[in-house]
Amino acid sequence: MKKQMKRIAAVSMAVCLTASMAGCAPGSDEEEGKPGAPHIGIIFTQAGLGGNSFNDLALEGVQQAAEDFGITYDQVEPKSVADEEIIQDEMASSEEYDLIICVGDEQVDALENVASVYTDQKFALLDATSDLPNVASYSCKAQEGSFMVGALAVLAKQEKIDGKLSDGDTIGFVGGVDNPLINEFAAGYKAGAEYVDPDINVLIDYAGSFNDPTTAKNIANTFNEKGADVIFHAAGASGMGVFQAAEEKGFVAIGVNLNQNNIAPDYIMASMLKKLDTCAYEAIESVVDDTYTGENQLLGLSDGGVDYTVEESNIKVPDDIISRLDEIREGIISGEIEVPNELD
Repeated sequence: MKKQMKRIAAVSMAVCLTASMAGCAPGSDEEEGKPGAPHIGIIFTQAGLGGNSFNDLALEGVQQAAEDFGITYDQVEPKSVADEEIIQDEMASSEEYDLIICVGDEQVDALENVASVYTDQKFALLDATSDLPNVASYSCKAQEGSFMVGALAVLAKQEKIDGKLSDGDTIGFVGGVDNPLINEFAAGYKAGAEYVDPDINVLIDYAGSFNDPTTAKNIANTFNEKGADVIFHAAGASGMGVFQAAEEKGFVAIGVNLNQNNIAPDYIMASMLKKLDTCAYEAIESVVDDTYTGENQLLGLSDGGVDYTVEESNIKVPDDIISRLDEIREGIISGEIEVPNELD
């Protein structure tokens, strides 16, 4: 295995490779894996590990699978998108991996090429989709988690749980770009808010980029001037501009994908979570249980694919609101509450 890892590095010197055998605590090695258990490869996005990123979440799922099933794994942090296809090809051609996990939609084009060649190799794609029969795609129902924080936004306003909140009728949503994926967040957020208060006014706009915090900040400031005192972002790094505006103008923000509450705990009330750790774990479990199929898996509230959290925020959400949100969650899971994935 070490020889194989060296070969990957030799193909592209830009690749930053970390071989983490057995997936146990630091200092573990391949022999500590369960004999006969699957061997997994995971390729992260070029953003790499650190900072509680999507990659870190995916790794947590792999590590949990290692603990539960005794699998071993190798992890790779590419230096560029171009490296991702090289690494995918090297892993697949080695025939040493029972499953190769690729994180993020930036790997889709490369995976379409590689998986088409290595048709007997099982792949899993996290937070993106593919129609290839040997690629199991795992995505999250962003609209369901967004529905929850939309409902929370209005409930928090109604009870004025924080001095920055008013009983006004306006909240906001800042997206990165205007596309179907981001509009799943917007649609769920709007629907959740309207479920609690049909007369709520939800302002929606887009930064035009996932890396333009200045524009996102300007949008948030404009929304706040129009009366929005809760603003949810699904804008990637642009969302930092929303948080900056919240701190400067004194309104409440809602984070996305990861728990962002501790970035500005006096201003960020909650975060909507996309649970890539669950996605990675389920992908590995399907190989362990021999139930793998190259199908698209869409995970929502019912199977732990999405959620929300108020942990690490200094804005305390009272128990009665949490209980109300639990009721809404059950309504979504049972099908009593229908959550749209498109804007009206």
